[in-house]
Amino acid sequence: MKYYLNSKQLLVIFIVFTISGFTGIATAEVGKVVLLHGLARSNASMNGLQEALQNKGFDTCNIDYPSRKYPIEVLAKDHVLPQIQKCFGNLNSQICFVTHSMGGIIVRYLSGKKLIPHMGRVVMLSPPNQGSEIVDRLGGTKLFQLINGPAGAQLGTDNNSMPLRLGAADFEVGIITGNRSINLILSLLIQGKDDGKVSIERAKLQGMKDFMVLPSAHPFIMKSSMAIKQTIYFLNHGNFKKIKE
Repeated sequence: MKYYLNSKQLLVIFIVFTISGFTGIATAEVGKVVLLHGLARSNASMNGLQEALQNKGFDTCNIDYPSRKYPIEVLAKDHVLPQIQKCFGNLNSQICFVTHSMGGIIVRYLSGKKLIPHMGRVVMLSPPNQGSEIVDRLGGTKLFQLINGPAGAQLGTDNNSMPLRLGAADFEVGIITGNRSINLILSLLIQGKDDGKVSIERAKLQGMKDFMVLPSAHPFIMKSSMAIKQTIYFLNHGNFKKIKE
């Protein structure tokens, strides 16, 4: 005996299968992630992170930009933004970011100036979100200027500090920083526990969604297996996975 479904029964079945995700009509978009290296580094420093993200299905854009040649605002508008557009075609879809050090400040600039219309989740690794005392002490020296350029001079804690002028986060951001130093001389210039370049407290940002400290030094945190795992977890869930003590 044949059994025919009425219109109400068909509607219920359609709604149930749509909610369950079995209709095949709509599929989730693969996440787009921009990777930004830190000051005086290259995109090669983010290769391990990029590979891990790609293995999890993320569409990545690992940008190389001349971090030592221009101020932060020029780097953001004239170098990073055009490469994002080149990678992804347009800015009409949500874009996430994974950054190291000064890369996080560039993202804050892009967001603050509304240059990324659909800002997704952001993971910052060892960012100088409240500047660094190292710049205050050494920023006026010729050696510092030669190595770090105009952008480096903007990362202090005084009234000229770009990080302090950018304000609170208006996007979902998780921050991972380290508590190990390979440069004890620089650490002497920093108040509180630090990663050799930035103190734990100065890595924090008002409005951040989550915060984590790992046993890592500033130059290597992007290569930490735990940092990579936590980065992927935050991009998927909006928080870090709690580590059992």
